[in-house]
Amino acid sequence: MRRVSRIAVAGVATAALAVTVSACGGSSSESTGGNGKSKGVGLAYDVGGKGDQSFNDAAYAGFQKAEKDFGVSGQDVEPQDGESDADKVQRLETLARSGYNPVIGVGFAYAPAVKEVAAKFPKVSFGIIDDDQDKASNVADMVFHEEESSYLAGVAAASVTKKNHIGFVGGVDVPLIHKFQAGFVQGAKSVNPKIKVESQYLTQTAQEGGFSSPDKGEAAADGQISAGADVIYAAAGLSGQGVIKSAAGHKVWAIGVDSDQYSQSALAQYKNYILTSALKNVEGAVYDLAKSVIKDKKPLSGVVRGSLANGGVGLADSNPVFKNNATLQAAIKKAEDGIKNGSITVKTS
Repeated sequence: MRRVSRIAVAGVATAALAVTVSACGGSSSESTGGNGKSKGVGLAYDVGGKGDQSFNDAAYAGFQKAEKDFGVSGQDVEPQDGESDADKVQRLETLARSGYNPVIGVGFAYAPAVKEVAAKFPKVSFGIIDDDQDKASNVADMVFHEEESSYLAGVAAASVTKKNHIGFVGGVDVPLIHKFQAGFVQGAKSVNPKIKVESQYLTQTAQEGGFSSPDKGEAAADGQISAGADVIYAAAGLSGQGVIKSAAGHKVWAIGVDSDQYSQSALAQYKNYILTSALKNVEGAVYDLAKSVIKDKKPLSGVVRGSLANGGVGLADSNPVFKNNATLQAAIKKAEDGIKNGSITVKTS
């Protein structure tokens, strides 16, 4: 049985849709979106864009499901290299003005833009994934206990390593990714307090490509494997593909993130070396917000947090080697129960 069965990630789209960006100006009352009706979901991707087999593709899966179930035609928009907050503002304004509702920014980098644009379009619902700072009544802050699924990933890594030496690769050195690292290290040390954990962040800022550079991920994993690690966990978006490639090349385990990367067609050549993936239900978050606006007419707002207890995070068990390892599954079940009943408090930094 799948632990987080709601997370079914879509494949890479063959062509990216585009929004024609209009000039700024005008009020929300002049826009199609100002009347509160919706012609579909407006989705703006984070760095790495659609096709990352991870975070953005999970959002796209929720977007596609909403289109199908609610009979609407949404609009999804790719990021641009080196873009500014002003570019994000313009992108979200264009979606709202064009009649898309809800409008969702995928990733914490959209926080300033969502705050600004939501104030201009009070009758449009906005969502932001991975940030909970905006408390506006028309904004849903869709966040997750990533540290909990990462703790389980750490338990898995420590349970299968043959060298008592594992690694973590974070895309960007920011508090969100610190949660992944903290949970992973704590989970691993719960199995073996003396286990050695290599840790590396690819860049200090997203603008430097930490979430969008598979070559950086591959180089980092090569270094950790050369140092002795035989299980590598990456929380690095598109860059994680390089980590998985490196792990497969060295015939060691990789642990994926956000989406079930074992099941991704673009990663099929590496799947035998993807032990599991630490999931968070970005797909469900996008879908649930769309449903609340388009079908239920009761838009979600405020903090909406996915946890192990509510199925918002978990581990994928698509790989039979992982699923059929009784000792490993028992260790993960024990950790799951401890987190859910409060006997285990997972660190976030």
